[in-house]
Amino acid sequence: MEPDKYKKLNRYIHFGIILIVCFFAFFINNHVIPADIMESRNLATAQEMVAYGNYLLPTLNGEPRLEKPPLPTWIAAGIEQIAPSNLVVQRYATGLSATLMVLFLFLLTARLARKHTVGLISALILATMVRVVLMGQNASWDIYSHSFMLGAIYFMVIAFEGKGAQWGYFLFAGFFIGLSFLSKGPISIYTLLIPFLLSYFIVFRKGVAGKKAAIAGMIIIGLVVSFWWYGYTWLYQSEFMVSIMRKESTAWLNYSVRPWYYYIQFPAEAGIWALYMVASIVYFFVNKKMAYRKEYIFAFIWFLASLLLLSIVPEKKARYLLPLMIPGAMLTGFYMVQMITALRTKGERFVFRFITLVIVLILAALPIALYILFYQENQVSLVIFVLATVCSWAICLFILFALFDKKGVRPVNVFIGIILAMMMISSIYLIPIGSMFLNEDLHSIRLIHENEEVGGLDFYYNENEELRVELVYEAKRRIYKLNPDDDEAIKDALPFVFISGESIEELMSSKNVTIEHLGTYDNNWKKKDDKHRNPNLVREVAIIK
Repeated sequence: MEPDKYKKLNRYIHFGIILIVCFFAFFINNHVIPADIMESRNLATAQEMVAYGNYLLPTLNGEPRLEKPPLPTWIAAGIEQIAPSNLVVQRYATGLSATLMVLFLFLLTARLARKHTVGLISALILATMVRVVLMGQNASWDIYSHSFMLGAIYFMVIAFEGKGAQWGYFLFAGFFIGLSFLSKGPISIYTLLIPFLLSYFIVFRKGVAGKKAAIAGMIIIGLVVSFWWYGYTWLYQSEFMVSIMRKESTAWLNYSVRPWYYYIQFPAEAGIWALYMVASIVYFFVNKKMAYRKEYIFAFIWFLASLLLLSIVPEKKARYLLPLMIPGAMLTGFYMVQMITALRTKGERFVFRFITLVIVLILAALPIALYILFYQENQVSLVIFVLATVCSWAICLFILFALFDKKGVRPVNVFIGIILAMMMISSIYLIPIGSMFLNEDLHSIRLIHENEEVGGLDFYYNENEELRVELVYEAKRRIYKLNPDDDEAIKDALPFVFISGESIEELMSSKNVTIEHLGTYDNNWKKKDDKHRNPNLVREVAIIK
């Protein structure tokens, strides 16, 4: 086979491997956890887009929701048209976006390292990091923003490395920057693009001679795609947009404030790769003659700059570490490549074996935990338990043989074993692990739609209580305020569906109405003994006539 054809075939094989791993990471068992408050906000907004046609000026329960740009909500609304109220399909869309992010990292790393296997390793690490898996299985909008921005970065690298102006690639980069901005605002520019540019120009020192006009075109395209919707909303909702800007800027300074060192927990977000990531950072200072040293420095500066910029902002949340996983996966990938190609010293072998043995011990303990927590409680069938045990211990043996082979350590087999372990956890262990935290008495308000009488009725809630957005999403319609002491308002609203945390019988006893109880609904997906369980998700529902 000719070399070019061989490279092309090899690339297709790599793409195939990535897609298989991403399928297990983002699409298997993504129905296990019900929609949380963030997903409910996003998808309820998409439901209202479809129901009321307010695509350019989105609402949530009838109130303007202009805090976040609408691109992912438009995608969700398109899915809502095809598969109404289908959380699994909505999560497939974010899974596709996560897969796109993994593919862009593969292409970017392969281009910088001039070797596709290096890109493959980094991409598979990213696809199996716990934070990436969680965000890829959740209908949140962060993954869209960072996926599009990584695409912009990839096109920028091609443009900077190519001869001439490279108008096409720069314009593609500007378009993807705009898509990223339309997904989550400037978040990805701050946490991903700026650290990348800083690292790229420090390490690779690329010039812009002959490219300035194309770069200007990239900026113009990026600005147009980013801000056209903001311009439209400013025309129709200028006062509301001003209040939103104040609210969002205040949130960055006063909401979820954590100390500057809060993100020192970043290795935990890498999951099974946590210790390898820490080792890769230490290895940066230890080995000055490693392969791909220049690319390793680039990934390290990108990683460090992202971490510093994230730490500066007072508002901090664990999910904000998602963009850090991208250079983190690249950094860990270069470390793994070094172990595969040049694992020479006793110190290197000791560290690599120690980290891997920790992972093996965890994998070996999984069936034991499954037996104690689930099988004894009859929450897992014998077939699943046996399958999980066989797979876990088989992978443990595979990794152990790779660690202590007669010819020395075989890091390639260790890497394969870890990827297989993550695929196994996603496909076999996720359901019982999820059930550990789920409320077995979940009785969603969505069930009221089984009653045909509610179809044409308006929904109201007691205005003296908090209305949780999860109820709006699960009810699949707007829920209006109603004062239970206002007899005239009640009379004008008849007949209607009423939702309250108090006894509806007592609230309506003197109103000369007929009460048809539909039941008490509990939308808490966490167990009853969970400290985060919310009483505002437990509500009586009745038809008032």
